Amino acid sequence: MKTLTKLAALAVSTAVLATAQKAPLTQDEKMQWFREAKFGLFIHWGLYSIPAGEWKGQAIPGIGEWIMNRAKIPVSEYEKLAPQFNPVKFDADAFAKLAEDAGMKYLVITSKHHDGFALFRSAVSRYNAYDATPFHRDVIKELAEACARRHIRFGVYYSQAQDWHEPNGAGNTWDFGPDEKKDFDQYLRGKAEPQVKELLTGYGPICLIWFDTPRMMEGDRGKRFIDIVHSLQPATLIDGRLGADGDYRSMGDNRIPDTVVKGDWEVPATLNKTWGYKKDDNDWKTPEDLTFKLVDITSKGGNYLLNVGPTAEGLIPQPSQDNLREVGRWLKINGEAIYGAGPTPFGGELGAPDPVKKDQRGQPVFVAKTDWRCTTKPGKLYIHLFQWPRGAFELGPAELEKVQGTVKRAWLLADAKHTPLKVTRQGGHVSVALPATAPGRIASVLVLETGR
Repeated sequence: MKTLTKLAALAVSTAVLATAQKAPLTQDEKMQWFREAKFGLFIHWGLYSIPAGEWKGQAIPGIGEWIMNRAKIPVSEYEKLAPQFNPVKFDADAFAKLAEDAGMKYLVITSKHHDGFALFRSAVSRYNAYDATPFHRDVIKELAEACARRHIRFGVYYSQAQDWHEPNGAGNTWDFGPDEKKDFDQYLRGKAEPQVKELLTGYGPICLIWFDTPRMMEGDRGKRFIDIVHSLQPATLIDGRLGADGDYRSMGDNRIPDTVVKGDWEVPATLNKTWGYKKDDNDWKTPEDLTFKLVDITSKGGNYLLNVGPTAEGLIPQPSQDNLREVGRWLKINGEAIYGAGPTPFGGELGAPDPVKKDQRGQPVFVAKTDWRCTTKPGKLYIHLFQWPRGAFELGPAELEKVQGTVKRAWLLADAKHTPLKVTRQGGHVSVALPATAPGRIASVLVLETGR
């Protein structure tokens, strides 16, 4: 019976992967799922998980996936990691289930990072997990199928410009000399463009391609990738790091803006200090911090793409799992205030420049407030309370003039019965009486229903 169940599940996932994407009629239609999702899982995994931040007995500073660059490791030496890559504990369904448990709606994995090593079987280059390692498996195929089974949208990161393994790829100046003397288009046409075509034709619907570091991508180079994506999977989103206009903006790594930003955008971020696994980096962000960042980003109009770095065995570090699942438990109760939610109408709760504190240029330093944030849906304000107020939550005239209509009702999102809370209007203020203790440990959401 178990065998039949597995076969049935495989048939379902294969059918899902084979489903053709419809060409979106408008850009709004194309972006709809992204605007609804808000929270995604990023995965940085490759050969760099084997040295895990250390080379020839020395700790290499910097992020884990850049070890080849930081240590200036010759291709001939770095290639020797491939025969050691055998992550037999890798379970694609466990990766997808973690995303599901964390409340994440999409997953993006490094199909090829800057070191040039691919996690998928490629006819273009045998330098990949299937052909060059004893693992002999297509990680991207297995993960695409696992995500399809769990209804998680599947996307891939692809380093289009930097490829330290290739003589004409950008970035490796210690083996191959200055970038400006390379035949960069030979690399693009011979490897990068054909591999992107493989990803778009062999792995079912790709929700987005996360290109990175657009060095040397001038002229028609970016447009060539855009044309490939649009011709093969027109519904696939393109991020903002291609070197040509994508579908949404990618903020700097771990860079959350200070204010509401219009348009579609995303913050790529780490759970600790690195993207690829480093054995000495255990500086994990707490569930409280992760939840605040998710709410903060949503309240400013963006998405949160949060990264894990699996080990050489193919395991996601347990603290990463534990903290992400804690956020997922919060989302099970409060997800209505995140998924598909719009930005705050106020702005005042985000913080302000401190006239006393100055940066190096003599400009006031922005000091973020952390007691509450607001997200919105038509007719509703969601007040995320990170510090529980004594007795009541209040909005003054400055906030209320930005609210369409008046506050008609209030309740706590954790209360499935929507028990009304007492709302008092006096002197241009609205006050909502609150219980003595918060219903949630991390953050509690107060719903204010508005109308005419």
